[in-house]
Amino acid sequence: MKFSYLIVPFAPLAGALLAGLFGRTIGRAGAHTVTILGVLVSFIASVVVALDVFGNGTTFNGPLYTWMVAGGVRFEIGFLIDKLTVTMMLVVAFVSLMVHVYTIGYMADDPGYQRFFSYISLFTFSMLMLVMSNNFLQLFFGWEAVGLVSYLLIGFWFKRPTAIYANLKAFLVNRVGDLGFLLGIGLVLAYTGSLDYETVFDKAAGLKDIAVDLGWLGAPMWATATCILLFIGAMGKSAQVPLHVWLPDSMEGPTPISALIHAATMVTAGIFMVSRMSPLFEMSTTALSFVLVIGATTALFMGFLGIIQYDIKRVVAYSTLSQLGYMTVALGVSAYSAAMFHLVTHAFFKALLFLAAGSVIIGMHHNQDIRWMGGVRKHMPITWMTSLIGSLALIGFPFLSGFYSKDSIILAVGASKIPGATYALVAVTLGVFVTAFYSFRMYFLVFHGNERYDQAPHDDHHDDHGHHGDGKPHESPWVVTLPLVLLAVPSVALGAATLGFFIIDNGYAGAITVAPANDTLGAIRGGLHDWWAMGLHGFVTLPFWLAMAGVLLAWYLYVINPALPVKLRAQFGGLVRILEEKYYFDRFNEFFFAGGARRLGEGLFRFGDRAVIDGAIVNGSAKGVGLLSSLVRHVQTGYIYHYAFVMVAGLMVFLGWLLLRN
Repeated sequence: MKFSYLIVPFAPLAGALLAGLFGRTIGRAGAHTVTILGVLVSFIASVVVALDVFGNGTTFNGPLYTWMVAGGVRFEIGFLIDKLTVTMMLVVAFVSLMVHVYTIGYMADDPGYQRFFSYISLFTFSMLMLVMSNNFLQLFFGWEAVGLVSYLLIGFWFKRPTAIYANLKAFLVNRVGDLGFLLGIGLVLAYTGSLDYETVFDKAAGLKDIAVDLGWLGAPMWATATCILLFIGAMGKSAQVPLHVWLPDSMEGPTPISALIHAATMVTAGIFMVSRMSPLFEMSTTALSFVLVIGATTALFMGFLGIIQYDIKRVVAYSTLSQLGYMTVALGVSAYSAAMFHLVTHAFFKALLFLAAGSVIIGMHHNQDIRWMGGVRKHMPITWMTSLIGSLALIGFPFLSGFYSKDSIILAVGASKIPGATYALVAVTLGVFVTAFYSFRMYFLVFHGNERYDQAPHDDHHDDHGHHGDGKPHESPWVVTLPLVLLAVPSVALGAATLGFFIIDNGYAGAITVAPANDTLGAIRGGLHDWWAMGLHGFVTLPFWLAMAGVLLAWYLYVINPALPVKLRAQFGGLVRILEEKYYFDRFNEFFFAGGARRLGEGLFRFGDRAVIDGAIVNGSAKGVGLLSSLVRHVQTGYIYHYAFVMVAGLMVFLGWLLLRN
């Protein structure tokens, strides 16, 4: 079975190397063949491992390769295979497989075809190494590797200034989070003397009451300091406020990347990491409360930003931010299984929505502006139906996958007593209405109402490839629509099929640790009997009616009375301005951090480099030598009698000094 463990990450790596190094030799067909085959083999191996883990209860935790031993600390590559790991393996491999197939149609005309396939397979390898790790060293390797490949993919069209700005922004923001992550790992190593998960978790119990002296920052408990620093890393990868600013701009990358990285895999790395670190987080109520408040703020306020977006991909991007907030809220109330439940269901319906958005872009001749769409359902029936399924799953319509996971989170928050739980409950409940409104605003503008694509301004008719649109929409080729259909199936049925494992039966017992005082899922488990009963009850709950209110409001504003949103936008111009400026996060970052760095650099240049180094040290020393020379040259007269006189005078002074000493 250990051989199957190796196949899972290294089959995509083999495909990435073949497509990347020999892409010109094997051609476009060869590149997509080897990479898709690699990911397919990885998925099949993941299924084999999953059957063994879920069926036989098999687990594995051990090293594969020792890199070095320093100071008694072993730096190793190793795997931890349990139910939590296998869940992520299946999600990453399956979604990646769908994206690979979809890419054949979406990137068909792109000159960087082979390079793109190499990148996405390399990303799959990196993500699998992250989730399969059994130690912090390998976790950090995977963490940084997915960040590097996402940088390459966001800036894939490197001749576009906006793409280069977006990937640089993503890279820098993630470095902020990764600094906290690295400091957290440093605290783990300093106080436990190990990087191995099992050893760290065993020793952590004895460190609960130990304070860490952080100087002027105070002396928090070790568990609090460590968990908050680790979560700062998750804030960067999983795009939580205020480190969320990179994700909307990352839509500059090709649409398959939006589905692979920014819906199903990389952005969920932080959620997985916190779930894996549950034995540490359960030691600190302060850290859990911090996680809860950050997640609630992201869930609600990032949803508001989706309301005013016109780019079809950015609407889905802000939806991703909001849903990541829901997962983070679940982590904050110790409902780790609910967070993983929503991670899994969200991976499928959000990948579906991103790929459906890409299908619309193809069918609309590379137009991304939803203002110039309308009536597309008549021309793109498969894309329309799968988009509707994805949208209903996203808003938590009863019996669809998103309903079970989202309602489980809301119920868990309601049962929590942790500080910040009331605020979080209000945020996630109101977020249901907001999610339904912006989701169906996009849905109605794209697929219903009057056809507006012939009215589009010439400059707005562009997207990923810079092509201009003309003519009516058309359905995408089968390599694009097939992944949509395959993703629609779990978007409908996965929630009902896995409710028992994630919530009712506590399937992650042993893989996730929850303190008895924080067991919110245990508090609600008695009221959940099966998927059918929960689905029926969903029709009479507050979240359902809030969701329906959001759908009806979107239908009235954008189908029945489309002139009203224009009037409302003008009437509430101040509020719209705040939303358009994205709460001024980018402006603040530009002024304070980027501008501050530039001003600091300018100051160091003017006063440090120019005044001190060039002025005082370099030029100053030259001027000093010149001044000394100008004085000394008066002594150098060139007359022998002058030199003889000075020698005699010097000798007399020396003799006089000797006489005075004695």
